[in-house]
Amino acid sequence: MLLWMLRAAGFVILLFACTAPTLAQDVTPAAPRQPVTVVPEASDAKIASRLQRILKSTGWFDVAHVSVHDGVVFLDGTTGTQEHRAWAGTLAENMQGTVAVVNRIESGADVGSTFERAGEEFTSFYRQMLRVWPLVALAGLVILATWLTARLVALAVRLIFAGRIESPLLLSVVARAFAVPVFLLGIYFVLQFSGLTRLALTVLGGTGLIGVIIGFGLRDITENFLASILLSMRNPFHSDDLIDVAGHTGVVQNLNFRSTVLLTLDGNQVQIPNSTVYKSIIKNYSSIPSRRAEFTVGIGYDSSAAKTQTLIAKVLQEHPAVLDTPEPLVLVEELGPATVDLRVYYWFDSNTYSPNKINSALLRQTKNALLKAGIELPDSAREVIFPKGVPVVQMTNSTQVRRESENDAGRAPAADENSDTTPSEGNLSNETVEMREQQSKGNLPETQENLLKK
Repeated sequence: MLLWMLRAAGFVILLFACTAPTLAQDVTPAAPRQPVTVVPEASDAKIASRLQRILKSTGWFDVAHVSVHDGVVFLDGTTGTQEHRAWAGTLAENMQGTVAVVNRIESGADVGSTFERAGEEFTSFYRQMLRVWPLVALAGLVILATWLTARLVALAVRLIFAGRIESPLLLSVVARAFAVPVFLLGIYFVLQFSGLTRLALTVLGGTGLIGVIIGFGLRDITENFLASILLSMRNPFHSDDLIDVAGHTGVVQNLNFRSTVLLTLDGNQVQIPNSTVYKSIIKNYSSIPSRRAEFTVGIGYDSSAAKTQTLIAKVLQEHPAVLDTPEPLVLVEELGPATVDLRVYYWFDSNTYSPNKINSALLRQTKNALLKAGIELPDSAREVIFPKGVPVVQMTNSTQVRRESENDAGRAPAADENSDTTPSEGNLSNETVEMREQQSKGNLPETQENLLKK
């Protein structure tokens, strides 16, 4: 707001300084040098004829034309120098019966006349500025006083609504809504006593049309700005929340006027436009600590489904990361071509534990418990065609073969298989905690101004 007000003040002072000399100069033409007689001594036709012949005889003028109406002489044509133009005007003023002269003769662009005209214009502008500088100084003082008043109004509004409006962005918008009219009122006073009221209305009307044109060009920027206001008001997520929006999952870093910044679990920064965030489905994993996860186990048709449910339920109950409420469920989901599929549901604290790590630990313990109890875990049925037939080889029980192969491969002992966690799974902690620690060490752009609550 400070930068915007300073730019507006500079524009008004510049506009006032440029137009004040024009307003300061006389609007009406100078009075004739000689008294105007009621009955002219010479007719208009004679004056025009005499001047026309004199200008033609000099040879200085091209296509010179003289016309006279009620003693007012109108000179038209072109000449080579500014001196010849001034000479024609002086001649017409000294002509008998002339009341006033309108010299419309155009002079050529010779270097001498150009510098002379530039000097005259500069001198005239300097004299006019000497007359109007007090008005320019007064305009600057009024704009400065208005700017300070607008700043005080904005500060007062922030103090009044600080306890009622939680969103920093909305509080800033409300403060500007009160401060900007105060500043515009001061600019109106400056334009009023300088006589630029109509010009101000014209400029404002043109600015409104330009604003509409620019609005279509900057539609996306405006849409993102409005979306940032709505998001800061509704607060669907806070800083450091783990969310899933527009196909991206990450920890919320900040919400600025243009985008929402996420730090994904693989360490990349993602900036999503606020308009996309506002119109997308937002999944906030940090809003409620309890989170449900699931996995599927397929057993053979010869195995007991009830016994399998009891074994998996015992694994879930004994694991410290699984919550007792809501209770875990082991449900028969489908009778597949070669397996009976059981769907396992359990709840855990997402702020403390990682869903991937817990799922790994439970699958490992479930697999070990089922194999130890003699529950078969066959592969899914596949149709394989052998054109030359299949040789028959007698084999022992598949479960026994798997156990022997596991022992031969030097697998970890049963104690490690039944443990709540392994070194590869870490301590089951949530990765977002580590990501927040890494965030403090890095330098993430566009995270200085945060419109979200912690």
